[in-house]
Amino acid sequence: MSFPSTTVAWTRPLQQPPAYNAVNPRTTLQAAPAPPDMGATGSKPKKVEWPPAVREYVRRAFDPANAIPGISSIEMQTKLKETISYYAERNAQDEVSWPTYPLPQELLQEERRKAALVMSAAAPSNGATNGFHHAYVNDPNNHTNSTSPQSKKRKSQDAEELQAQPAEASVPPWRKTNLASRMTFTDGHNEKRHKKNTASDAASKFEQAELEKRRHRFQLGNNGSKTTPPWGSPRKDEDEMPTGPVVGTNQSLEKSYFRLTAPPKAETVRPLHILEKSLYMLTKKWKAEKNYNYICNQFKSLRQDLTVQHIKNAFTVKVYEIHARISLEKGDLGEYNQCQTQLKALYAQNLGGNPAEFKAYRILYFVYTCNKTDMNDMLAELTLADKTHEWIKHALDVRSSLALGNYHKFFRLYLEAQNMGGYLMDMFIERERLNALANISRGYSNVTLRFLTDELGFDNDETCREFLESHGAQSIIEEKDGNQFRVKIREAASHFESLRAAAFSKVDIKGQI
Repeated sequence: MSFPSTTVAWTRPLQQPPAYNAVNPRTTLQAAPAPPDMGATGSKPKKVEWPPAVREYVRRAFDPANAIPGISSIEMQTKLKETISYYAERNAQDEVSWPTYPLPQELLQEERRKAALVMSAAAPSNGATNGFHHAYVNDPNNHTNSTSPQSKKRKSQDAEELQAQPAEASVPPWRKTNLASRMTFTDGHNEKRHKKNTASDAASKFEQAELEKRRHRFQLGNNGSKTTPPWGSPRKDEDEMPTGPVVGTNQSLEKSYFRLTAPPKAETVRPLHILEKSLYMLTKKWKAEKNYNYICNQFKSLRQDLTVQHIKNAFTVKVYEIHARISLEKGDLGEYNQCQTQLKALYAQNLGGNPAEFKAYRILYFVYTCNKTDMNDMLAELTLADKTHEWIKHALDVRSSLALGNYHKFFRLYLEAQNMGGYLMDMFIERERLNALANISRGYSNVTLRFLTDELGFDNDETCREFLESHGAQSIIEEKDGNQFRVKIREAASHFESLRAAAFSKVDIKGQI
């Protein structure tokens, strides 16, 4: 149909003839021919009706229960659109089993897993890598091959593949055209690309060197078939390193500790009955010689032999408890924490030992580190029976006395500490003494040295005086009535405040739980 032709003349008064020939504008509009799918009445295109199976597939894709961590909603929607569009363009929606077809998030997860496998199995040879990649791309069971919707993301394709693909009118031309065929470069560009490729080759060699280091780190062979990569690999169990327990045959009572860099051998591991004799010998040597470096090395070796043989029983608990007590006695918090961590897991298996004793140590340790989060978790784990136990109750009283600022009760509890609790409290006794001195300096003007000795839990006046002098407070001590000493505590209030702030600013330890 056409609209009537109209002509509009544009005129305006002129003072002189124009320097151009006037041309009347064309105002006739010719209606565009109707598309094939529109009738003579010019109705709108018919709405696409998706099969119920496709709509159910979309619903399942958006179901939060089917979400996969690490795959965003935008990525899922993009994948969903590509998948449905691929089959819609070929009018193959009804040929797909949508109830069993993988969801878009599952397709993305599978793509990432296979990409990780390709990277992990990459060999130094370019030919081997290309061959593996070719087999991976043309795998008929792979959803990312050239016959699936995911092939549209490939930046370039082989010429043979392009010729093998049928020319379909429904496929847009930009999806069938090789991207490389639409790009041209001058000679100058080619030189730049050659230089860039040379730099890339150098970077690739560096990456190969790093990959080789990682292969040795994870104890891989040249073909990478002996150990599972960190992200997992569908290798057979017989290809993996054996993880079963080793049955030791070594008969030596003494054996130095060495960190394992390979699977242990039976001839270097001692069996249980030899380990029991070794523990008896080590406890006697510790009482007689007190050589901590030797004892610590022997205990670490003993613990290692227990670990590689998967021995977890009452004897294992005993070994870790004795080593933890020796470490506390020598102030080695690193080894103590390793033992304490293992003991917590062993106590959970009801293997015996002294769980109440080491629960008390954990409370005192959290007091030392000022770790309120772990302290709250520890308090939540305690049962009513635990809270009434003598050793645990003592540790809880220590915590509450410091929380309330009751230094008088705290130092009394310090003198009453049982087992190895006193050694743990020694870790933070100096800090709390400075804290108490800062509080006393705000409430007292002058005090006797004997008063500070009793309040701060010192053994005698001489030890208390040495503590004050070592912290720069010798100027406030003056002799009175012979052997009596008076301390002008108020004069050093600001000094003790600064010492307290420094003491609480940092806890320097290693091997923290």
